[in-house]
Amino acid sequence: MARRGDGVRAIARQLGCSRNTVRRYLRDDQARRYKPRAARPCKLDEYKAYLSERVRQARPRWIPATVLLREIRERGYEGGVSQLKAWLAPMKAVQPEPVVRFETAPGQQMQADFTIVRRGREALVALVATLGYSRAAFVKFGVREDAAALCAGLREAFDYFGGVPEEVLFDNTKAVVIERDAYGPALHRWNDELRELAEGCGFKPRLCRPYRAKTKGKVERFNAYLKGSFVVPLAASLEASGLSLDADIANAKVRRWLDEVANVRVHGTTGEVPMTRLAEERAVMLPAPALKAPPRVAARVAMPVESLQHPLAVYQDLLEAA
Repeated sequence: MARRGDGVRAIARQLGCSRNTVRRYLRDDQARRYKPRAARPCKLDEYKAYLSERVRQARPRWIPATVLLREIRERGYEGGVSQLKAWLAPMKAVQPEPVVRFETAPGQQMQADFTIVRRGREALVALVATLGYSRAAFVKFGVREDAAALCAGLREAFDYFGGVPEEVLFDNTKAVVIERDAYGPALHRWNDELRELAEGCGFKPRLCRPYRAKTKGKVERFNAYLKGSFVVPLAASLEASGLSLDADIANAKVRRWLDEVANVRVHGTTGEVPMTRLAEERAVMLPAPALKAPPRVAARVAMPVESLQHPLAVYQDLLEAA
């Protein structure tokens, strides 16, 4: 307006402001620029150093905001999760959305799968079992993915859930099936150990379609949740102390995590607590098999013959007492 030739009075009249304001803006070039607001203190400020360190410890993995929220609340944080997520967003890569999963009736299906935590000499795997209706989950860590580890983990899962579902959905591994369609369509040659367990417990084993592991999407989704919410935070804490996560430590910690976090959270898909819906499944599932420990063989200890003998006077006293 000034370059067009309008005077101070005309500019003030058109903009509805004082002439002094117009003069100040015309005189001071910097006054014409908008300045960013000064950052206001927020409840998250004193925890940002801790959060940055946790993110650094976990790289290239990621600790979910819900886990970090739980950790800083234990340290006194009183804010919500929204500002935490907004602050973490620039540090996190975008993850693809999971596929849509089909739903099953109570007690109908359980999905089981091994998930790799760490490969190499110090391998670490986890057998994860998730009930289709309630989304209640069980986890057993180990170092092997064979049939023995699978069957032992399934028995413990049934015991934890308090029942056996109608069917268990597996991936196509040698620990489960030796040959698909060996005796005709859908008539598979099962691994002997798994077949015996299925017959003894009363469930029907089922297989995913080849190269369609996402058929068992419920357990696949929980695998990602397990690593993000349990494995990564625990491993990061141990590594910060110079320790390494192994099966013994993981198994010692995971049951409490299942009982106090995973199975009592509001599930994102069902909108309900898995442990609450588990009660409906227990009402219709077969009884869980009793977990029997392997028989213990008592060691034979050689006993001296003298210890089985007594002086004749002892027998004489017994006869007289009789």
